[in-house]
Amino acid sequence: MISTADSPPAIRPFAPGDTDGVARLIVPIQQEEFGIAITYEEQGDLRDIPAFYQRGTGGFWVAIAPGGVVGTIGLYDIGEGDAALRKMFVSPAHRGDGTARRLLGHLVAHAQEHRLRRIILGTTDRFLAAHRFYEKNGFAEIVPKDLPGSFPRLAVDSKFYQLTL
Repeated sequence: MISTADSPPAIRPFAPGDTDGVARLIVPIQQEEFGIAITYEEQGDLRDIPAFYQRGTGGFWVAIAPGGVVGTIGLYDIGEGDAALRKMFVSPAHRGDGTARRLLGHLVAHAQEHRLRRIILGTTDRFLAAHRFYEKNGFAEIVPKDLPGSFPRLAVDSKFYQLTL
């Protein structure tokens, strides 16, 4: 669905006041849309975004529109010039309006500024729209044996991509 908002959501670094809005966006998408039985309390990275993401070369950004957080994206520093893309979510009302592309653009620009060499992500076989999005934006599929040992592989991950910078 394309948003009818007059201006695109603002993209900015996460601030502590965004915590509730991030949870209200992500958890329902995980549970209802993707059928993943996970709660906010089970996600330590969401409960302390600054300590988990906003350290080293990492970062976490939010897309803000009237009414609150409508998109998120995280970059988790895994060392040796690599980082993991995590928690990329966009509200259904803002899918197709460029919000996802703009979030990814902020993350990639940050990674380039910090001289990272590679961004890696894990997803599931079911998220075909996500696969197309990542491929359209320069990510190439890799096999699990090519993941660095420091990559935080989740139980639901079955497909992996990397973007070489």
